[in-house]
Amino acid sequence: MKLVVQADLTLDGVMQSPGLPEEDRSGGFDHGGWLVPYADDVFQEMRGDSIRAADGLLLGRKTYEIFAGYWPRITDPDNEIATMLNTMPKHVASRTLDTVEWNNSRLIKGDVAEAVGKLKSQPGRELQVYGSIDLAQTLMRHDLVDEYRLSFAPLVLGTGKRLFLEGAVPAAMRLTDTKKTSTGLVSHTYERAGKPEYGSFALEE
Repeated sequence: MKLVVQADLTLDGVMQSPGLPEEDRSGGFDHGGWLVPYADDVFQEMRGDSIRAADGLLLGRKTYEIFAGYWPRITDPDNEIATMLNTMPKHVASRTLDTVEWNNSRLIKGDVAEAVGKLKSQPGRELQVYGSIDLAQTLMRHDLVDEYRLSFAPLVLGTGKRLFLEGAVPAAMRLTDTKKTSTGLVSHTYERAGKPEYGSFALEE
């Protein structure tokens, strides 16, 4: 399976607490819910198309608890996204949870990178990561991410947790798709393209 990191970001790279004011207030973050004004019908369609390509989710504890507290409450069989999320396999990386109750969820025990490597070797289309900042950074450090779907909202917050931190492993990316919404949100899809290449604009002597 291909491992895909799906992230919602501000222009300055913040991905903390996009959907709810109380989602993640750590570090005194008080901008929670910043994504909501930009989530128009086009954005919802893009997210739905992404989820349709998934054969499983890979979640950290906080994101798992948010999803597990929301999606099982949507029981309308005509809600395609809820039906898919409630039935597909969910793999949860946590050092503190002892059990996971959401249907078809399982805890990853032991070394996360090793476990995810084994999941990637299984047949299937995509294993998708949503939110889960710490988990995503662990996966990046171990060079396990195959594709990034990054949706950039047109705002700057100046504070908050970021996807790409100082010390991130250098990597080149190849842009494979771009979509734009009516609210100015732009979604880019990137594939890994090896290591960065370098050059110089200096004039020849």
